[in-house]
Amino acid sequence: MTWYAGADLLVVGTGVAGLTAALRARERGLRVLVVSKEAAGVGNTEWAQGGIAVVRSEECDPSDSVRQHVRDTLEAGAGLCSTSAVRTILGDGAAAVRRLCEAGARFDGEASGALSRTREGGHSAFRVIHAGGDATGAEVQRALVEAGTEVGIPILENHCVVELSHTEWGSVGGALVLDHAGRPGVVQAPAVLLATGGLGQLYRATTNPEVATGDGVALGLRAGAAVADLEFVQFHPTVLHTSATERGSRPLITEAVRGEGAVLLDSRGEPVMAGRHPMGDLAPRDVVAAAINEKLAETGSESVYLDATGLGDGFVARFPTVYTACRDAGIDPLVEPIPVTTAAHYSCGGIMCDVDGRTGVTGLYVAGEVARTGLHGANRLASNSLLEGLVLGTRSADAALRDLRSGSLRRGSVVTERPPAAAVVERSRLQRLMSGYAGIGRHADGLRQAKSGLDAAAVVRPLRSRSEVEDAALGLTAHALLAAAADRTESRGCHRRYDHPDTDDLRWGRPNPLRLDVSGWLIRSTPEESREVA
Repeated sequence: MTWYAGADLLVVGTGVAGLTAALRARERGLRVLVVSKEAAGVGNTEWAQGGIAVVRSEECDPSDSVRQHVRDTLEAGAGLCSTSAVRTILGDGAAAVRRLCEAGARFDGEASGALSRTREGGHSAFRVIHAGGDATGAEVQRALVEAGTEVGIPILENHCVVELSHTEWGSVGGALVLDHAGRPGVVQAPAVLLATGGLGQLYRATTNPEVATGDGVALGLRAGAAVADLEFVQFHPTVLHTSATERGSRPLITEAVRGEGAVLLDSRGEPVMAGRHPMGDLAPRDVVAAAINEKLAETGSESVYLDATGLGDGFVARFPTVYTACRDAGIDPLVEPIPVTTAAHYSCGGIMCDVDGRTGVTGLYVAGEVARTGLHGANRLASNSLLEGLVLGTRSADAALRDLRSGSLRRGSVVTERPPAAAVVERSRLQRLMSGYAGIGRHADGLRQAKSGLDAAAVVRPLRSRSEVEDAALGLTAHALLAAAADRTESRGCHRRYDHPDTDDLRWGRPNPLRLDVSGWLIRSTPEESREVA
C-alpha cells in the first residue's frame, strides 16, 4: 500500500545544509518535511573535524579580510572557481556563523569572548574556527538537530528517496520514497532541496560514512539537472593507516594537526613536502595528496608519517578525536609519528546551481556537497565546506520561499509510480574499478577499462530497497565521473591525468556540464545550458 505526505518544501538530507535550510524555511513560515536515510545525526557533517573557515570582524588576523579569503579560495580552485560565487558565499559567512551560534552551536574560545582560530592548508591566515578541538562537525550537527527538534521540524528517519517526481508542467513536484520497511510512498512538494552530501563510497578508502553514496547526483541527473566538475574528487592527504583500515571508511587526521606544526615524513624520515610548494606542509590538499602518492610509489611503502610529537601534551586537548582514533589503533601520537595515507574525501563538483541553490529544473534546489556552486573549482580550500552548507542552506530556503510567493512554483498532481528499474553494480567491484582507475592519477586507457568494467557488471533491477537505490546511484554517479574525467584532457587541481600532465586554460578553463538525454544517456550540455545556473 502506498503512503502519502505533503509539504511546501521537501528537504532530502540532514547535514549542515539540509537542516540549516529546514530551520530557515520553518522560521519563514513554510511547511517543511525532511527525509533522512538514517538517524538525523548520521552523515558527513558529523564527521567533519577541521572547522569553519570564516573572516569575522570580532576576531581575525590584522592582515586578514574577506577579500584575502576570496584570493586563497580562488588560488586553491586552480582557475575553475566562479569569482562571483566565491565572493557571495564567503561574504555571507560571518552572518551564517552568527545564525549558527544563535541556534546553539558552541565554539572553542567562546567563553573568553573571542573564538579560537587555526590555520589549514591553502589559507594565508588563522581564520578556521573550531569546536571540541577537532569535533566541529559533531557540534554543528548537534546544534542543528536540537534546534530542529525544538521547533518541531518533522524528519522521516530511515527513509530513502528513490526518484524525484514531476508535475504535469514538467517541474519537480515531490519524490517517491521508501520507508523504513521498504514500503513506497509519495511526498508531494512544489519545492525540493537536495542536501544529500558526497560520493566517497565510490572508492575503497574514504573518509566518508557509509551513507555517502552519491544519491543526490543521481536524483538530480534523472530529474533533468546538469552536473559539472565531478572529475574533481579531493583526496584527503592524511587518514590513519593501519592493517585494519585497508578498505572502507577511515579515520581522518585533520589538516589542522599540520596547521599546528606537525610535519609529514616519508618512511626514510625525509620531509615529504620539501621543495614541492612555498607553503610546505600547508600546501593545498591536491598538492599534498599527490606528493604523498609519489613518495609511496618511490619508497614502496604503504604509508608516510605525520610527526606531531613536537606538539606535546597539548595534542590531547586540541585533537581529542584524532588522539582517540590513534590510541584505538595502538599508536601514541605524543611519542611516535602517525602512519597516514590518502583517501577519497570531498567532491568539488555536483549538480549545477546558482548561489541561491536554484538548478536548471524548476522546483529543484541543491545545497552542500551535492551542489556545484563554483565555490570550490578544481580543488576545495580546507574548511570552506561547512561554511558553504550554512550559506547555501539559508539562501536556498529563501529562494524557495520567493519562488513560491511569486507563483513560479505551482502545485500539481504527480503520477504515483512503482519504484523504477535501474542498472546496479555490485558495490565492492565498483569500488575496485574506481579506486584502480579513477583515483588521484588517471589515464585514458584506465578510464575506459573502468567504464567497460561497470557496463559488463551492471544488472538492471527494480529499486525496491535502500541498498539497490544506493548501488544504482553509485553506478550512475561513477559513469558521470568517468565521462567527465575522460573528457578533461589536462591536469588541474584534484584531477591528474598521467597522459595529459599539463594544464590547458584555453580549452579547459571552464566547467564541462553533463546531463541525461531522454534515453538515459550521458551527454554534454551546451554552454548556454551551463550559463543558466553558473
